Amino acid sequence: MRAFAFDAYKQPLHEVDVPEPTFGDHDVLIEVAAAGLNHLDAKIREGEFTLILPYKAPLVLGHDVAGTVIEVGGSVRSLKPGDEVFARPRDPRIGTFAERIAVDEADVSLAPTTISTVEAASLPLVALTAWQALVERGNVGPGQKVLIHAGAGGVGTIAIQLAKHLGAHVATTASSANSDFVRDLGADVVIDYRTQDFEEELTGYDLVLDSLGGENVAKSLRVLRPGGLAIGIQGPPTPAFAKAAGLNPVLRLAIAGLSRTVRARAKKLGVSYEFLFMRADGGQLAEIAALVDAGVIRPVVGATHPFAETATALDALGKSPLRGKAVVTLP
Repeated sequence: MRAFAFDAYKQPLHEVDVPEPTFGDHDVLIEVAAAGLNHLDAKIREGEFTLILPYKAPLVLGHDVAGTVIEVGGSVRSLKPGDEVFARPRDPRIGTFAERIAVDEADVSLAPTTISTVEAASLPLVALTAWQALVERGNVGPGQKVLIHAGAGGVGTIAIQLAKHLGAHVATTASSANSDFVRDLGADVVIDYRTQDFEEELTGYDLVLDSLGGENVAKSLRVLRPGGLAIGIQGPPTPAFAKAAGLNPVLRLAIAGLSRTVRARAKKLGVSYEFLFMRADGGQLAEIAALVDAGVIRPVVGATHPFAETATALDALGKSPLRGKAVVTLP
C-alpha cells in the first residue's frame, strides 16, 4: 500500500510501501479519497511535539481523511461499507497520507452531503479545533466579543463562521489582501496585521483564539476584559493540559516551566490562558457536518495536490499565502 512517511525526525517525507492496515472490532477501514494537510504534520516531522506526542519513526503522517468505508469491525453499528465519511483519527493512530487507514468508529462521522470529498477532507482537524475552542471551552454566545487570529488560515476560516453562527461579534487579524475575504466569512472587524497593532485597536474581548503563539499570546491577554479567556493552539502548553493528557511527573514539570510566564501575566491581568490540543471526536464532526449541510459553515480549500506530490505540498505549507486548507487527492 502506498503511503508517505518520514524515517527519522527532521528527515524528508517520502513515498513508501507499507502493509495493509489491521483493524479491530470497533474500527472502520476507510479507502482514502482525500487527505488534508496540516501544519501539525510538519511540526511532528520536525520533532516539535515529541514531549506531547512521542511517536516512533518511521511514521506515516496525516490527520484528516475523507473517503469510503470498505470494511467494518464486528462491533461497529453506526457505519457500514459504502458510507462516505470523514474523520480526524485519534492520536497515536494517525496516518491518512496512505491509500487506506483503519480508524476507531468513535472518531468517524458521515461526511456532509452538500460538499465535495476534497472539501470534506479539509475540515476535521481545523473544525474540531474551532468547535472545542469556541463551543466547549469558550461557551461563546450572543453578544460576546471574540478575536480570532489568522482569519484566512485553516482554523481561522472555520472559527470565524462558527463564532458568527453562535452570535458573537467577531474580530480577526489578516492581511489587507484578505480583508474582504474574511469579512465575507463573517468578521465584523478586520485588523491588518502588517500595518495595525491589534492590541491598540481592540479592547474588552471575552475570548481570543490564538494560532500564532509567542509574543502574540502575551499581547492577546491584554485585549481581554477582566475574566476573559485566551486559548492558544500553538502553545505554550499548560500544567492542566499535561495532567489531562496523563503525562508523567517529569514532563508535567517541564511543561509547567514552558507556560509559567504567560500564566503569570494572565493572572496579573485578571484573565485566563488555556492551551488546546484538539482531540478526535466523531460526534462533534457529525454536528459540524449538519452545520455544513445547513449552509452555516463552508469549507475553504486554497490548494489541491495529487497524492504523489504529498511531500512537496507539505513542505510548501507556510511558505506562500494560502486561504484555508491544502488537500491531497488520491486516484
